[in-house]
Amino acid sequence: MTNHHHIQRAFGTLSQAFAPLQCLIVAPRKGSFSFTLVDEHGVACHTERLYPEQYTGAEPLQAVIDRTRQSLVA
Repeated sequence: MTNHHHIQRAFGTLSQAFAPLQCLIVAPRKGSFSFTLVDEHGVACHTERLYPEQYTGAEPLQAVIDRTRQSLVA
């Protein structure tokens, strides 16, 4: 699988994990990308850059999701 396919798969997982927040992919480059979570008013709630080691496997991506959920409720 190419980085592009991994990014697309990670994007789908992130979008599902944080619905109803909108998940935007920002600045994909050299295998990394940033995602931003936006609420219904267009306000960014969280942004983070992910690198291949964080999104190509299920466990590291789940760790990102868990950490992000914690930061959203804090």
